[in-house]
Amino acid sequence: MPAIYDCADPMSLLDGVRAARTAIAAGQCIVMPTDTVYGIAADAFSHAAVAGLLAAKGRDRGFPPPVLVADRAMAGALAESVPAELAPLLDAHWPGPLTVILRAQSSLTWDLGDTGGTVAIRVPNHPIAIGLLRETGPLAVSSANLHGMPAPTKASAAAEMLGDRVAVVLDAGPVGGDAAPGEQNGSTILDCSTSGVARIVRQGVLPRAVIAEALGDLLVDG
Repeated sequence: MPAIYDCADPMSLLDGVRAARTAIAAGQCIVMPTDTVYGIAADAFSHAAVAGLLAAKGRDRGFPPPVLVADRAMAGALAESVPAELAPLLDAHWPGPLTVILRAQSSLTWDLGDTGGTVAIRVPNHPIAIGLLRETGPLAVSSANLHGMPAPTKASAAAEMLGDRVAVVLDAGPVGGDAAPGEQNGSTILDCSTSGVARIVRQGVLPRAVIAEALGDLLVDG
């Protein structure tokens, strides 16, 4: 089993973040909390680490992981541009349960999988996640479950499913909430990679009505 750190204890939190940073630098995967679910994370710029993340979940390159960042400035360094029309939505929900798909900077030397030249970016609303991201830079992060299993809201469930596939687990207690049947308890994913159009490609905890209010006619049906 991986090393599990109780983030409610200040010393354990400090040790855990150090261990997580070391593991990421070594190309290993970790489990970290977000505001919605626990995620499995790896260095977004390490081809081997991202491949390890996908293998740990039982997924292939057809399921490229989103990238978590600490703030909008870090997001801006990964995307060709962030449409100005998104500003009200991002002001309200970054940090928060919103993932935005944008055209990726063509100069970036990474391999997240079969992305079609895009990147899915989110600023999570969790202090431990933000603190770690400020130290590590962008992380490839997907829900910390095996493919086809529910996304975990407790660190113990993530550790049980993933086992030795991850090196470190940061346990921040329960996060987010369990989804209703047929619904996602993760972030809502909004595809803005086509100029002038936004589509919800996964309905998560951020309601469509909230996005529609901010984007107006920019939001179209999938």
